[in-house]
Amino acid sequence: MLLRTLLHRPLIYKARLAQMTAHVVNGAVNGSNNSDAAGLALEELPKSNVFTSSLPSDSEFKTPSDSYRAPREDLGPRMVKGALFTFVRPEETSDPELLGISPAALRDIGIRSGEENTSDFKSLVAGNKILWDPSNEKGIYPWAQCYGGYQFGSWAGQLGDGRAISLFESINPRTKIRYEIQLKGAGKTPYSRFADGKAVLRSSIREFIVSEALHALRIPSTRALALTLAPNSRVRRERIEPGAIVARFAQSWLRIGTFDILRARGDRKLIRTLATYVAENVYQGWTSLPSMLPEPASSTSSSTLHPSRNVPPEKTEGESPGEENRFARLYREIARRNAVTVAYWQAYGFTNGVLNTDNTSLLGLSLDFGPFAFLDNFDPSYTPNHDDHALRYSYRNQPSIIWWNLVRLGESLGELIGAGATVDDEQLIDKGVAKEFAPELVKRAETIIERVGEEYKAVFLAEYTRLMRKRFGLTSENPKDFDELFSDALDMMETLELDFNHFFRRLGDVTVSDLGTDDQRKKMAGKFFHAEGVTGLGNNEEKARTKIASWLGKWRTRVLEDWGEDGDEKREMEMKKANPKFIPRSWVLDELIQRVEHGGERKVIEQVMEMALNPFNDEWNTGDRQQEERFCGDVPRQNRQMMCSCSS
Repeated sequence: MLLRTLLHRPLIYKARLAQMTAHVVNGAVNGSNNSDAAGLALEELPKSNVFTSSLPSDSEFKTPSDSYRAPREDLGPRMVKGALFTFVRPEETSDPELLGISPAALRDIGIRSGEENTSDFKSLVAGNKILWDPSNEKGIYPWAQCYGGYQFGSWAGQLGDGRAISLFESINPRTKIRYEIQLKGAGKTPYSRFADGKAVLRSSIREFIVSEALHALRIPSTRALALTLAPNSRVRRERIEPGAIVARFAQSWLRIGTFDILRARGDRKLIRTLATYVAENVYQGWTSLPSMLPEPASSTSSSTLHPSRNVPPEKTEGESPGEENRFARLYREIARRNAVTVAYWQAYGFTNGVLNTDNTSLLGLSLDFGPFAFLDNFDPSYTPNHDDHALRYSYRNQPSIIWWNLVRLGESLGELIGAGATVDDEQLIDKGVAKEFAPELVKRAETIIERVGEEYKAVFLAEYTRLMRKRFGLTSENPKDFDELFSDALDMMETLELDFNHFFRRLGDVTVSDLGTDDQRKKMAGKFFHAEGVTGLGNNEEKARTKIASWLGKWRTRVLEDWGEDGDEKREMEMKKANPKFIPRSWVLDELIQRVEHGGERKVIEQVMEMALNPFNDEWNTGDRQQEERFCGDVPRQNRQMMCSCSS
């Protein structure tokens, strides 16, 4: 039942319409060309500032020199218009302590192991070192992005990086992937509004761990490099808390809210400039975007799931009123990326908690972690955000909410996608939409947005089905699986209050020979109960065992179809690759926070990160086997379905 009601189509409003592109200028790439797979020293790592070289800066501090000469307090909250960023340096952190690093992040950025022990690295991730030299005004100066957003469905105005400051872009010499390195909790910016620009240790630990955990689960996500304690920073939230800084990175920090603010202000020129920048610098160029689908989108169609690409930028595909130009192709790619990410969230029980448009990535990355959580018991109405009284951002609603956000993006791109083949006409670029052309443009934009909605749904369902098939240990496609196996399993988990992720990991240990008779299946059903036994309103053990046994019989039939009588060993191996033993549940993170903040422990951060980076392992080399098993075991009853606030 849950799977049949995941997506709802919101109303499409007429977009405020956009204009001409600015020339994209790549920043110079500094550093070594050494492609040593072992990594480079921080100083040798190639760096760039393509973002600040290509897009308009805050007119109050037009250059790095302007910002550097200004007193730090002058760089605080105010309205910023006609710009996508402000040059601003981090506030200094006194006596910082490096609490942890992610070895996987070091490797993926291209930094050699051991570099984290250097003073340069520690100073950089604490905000005490920037790569700009005031003596010759050369180098890369830090910046904070400007964006807006819809929060809980209402327009919130200018938001922006209120406590995040980007230091530079790095290029891994081996993979050639460019990342934007950013500090969260680095001090006030023009986008801090009424806040202090700080981050508390509590939320910083949570983001540090979950960013890397999601990546290890193959869920598209921003990443975390380092966690630094600011011991002399006392931050007021619900209580006075210690401050911290997370050094994090992503291929882009641009989000739907970046377009939202431009649309709200009617900045047509800058919308086109930004869209062009996204296609040419965030994605791999216009020709990397998907060609128009030759048939209506379908979750079982190869043309939907693997569209052709390499369409020349100037080409318009299709017929009126829904022909697609390059900006329509860009919109579709953003929607497709987000559909895949939401499918992963739903398949692995991740709930973001605050899916505002300013938290929705243009690259489809899991972004900006506040009151997030993984499901414990399977409860589709669960939200980890205790301020979300209407359950807008509950687990069940995530696919439809991301589509709602994507419609807002469609509105921002409305002129560009609605213009069709006339998108580069001088009159449109210089003067906007002619009155007589407006109805045709609006009709085309609405047609395309509606069609992208079908494509989003198809891609989501296809990816979700693929992931769930792997989690259930199946190899072949059977149209009946969705309703008769997947949906029935979720309904059963909800009714019996079974643990979502434990169910799959434990299912992988069940053999076909264990399920030959109804009595065997009823006996095996107990494997999925909580430690205290059967829970859930109106349930008893006999009823629960009967329900699980019935489902196990259907699952056994499908397993035999795919693996035969002797395939259990191979199937178990494959299911372990798809079903993590460890996920950073809320109660584990809560204990970690307590032990670090109040107990003064440090080793436990490294131990939990080791588990987060290797979630499919049976065991880890943390030196504490008992703790490993406890963190992977039954969730204490009083700690299930925990909630927290947006305050961080």
